Amino acid sequence: MKKPTHSGSGQIRIIGGQWRGRKLPVPDSPGLRPTTDRVRETLFNWLAPVMVDAHCLDCFAGSGALGLEALSRYAAQATLLEMDRAVSQQLQKIWRR
Repeated sequence: MKKPTHSGSGQIRIIGGQWRGRKLPVPDSPGLRPTTDRVRETLFNWLAPVMVDAHCLDCFAGSGALGLEALSRYAAQATLLEMDRAVSQQLQKIWRR
């Protein structure tokens, strides 16, 4: 099985938009599997025509990659939902940067 395309151990990167190339820490949590670069790129290529000023909902946010990617591509707003308290707290730290 092919390994996910993360940018190093415990990090993912924003792949497009104004924050392209920015690396984000990934919380260490059992079962957390960040969306790969290839999947995010495909998803946001499909969504590109409606991305600007969009309101995005990232359920089961985990790493926060989808929400931050949406904001990087000029979404007006992104709401992230995460049940795991430790992961949620890590996401809050990332958002405060």
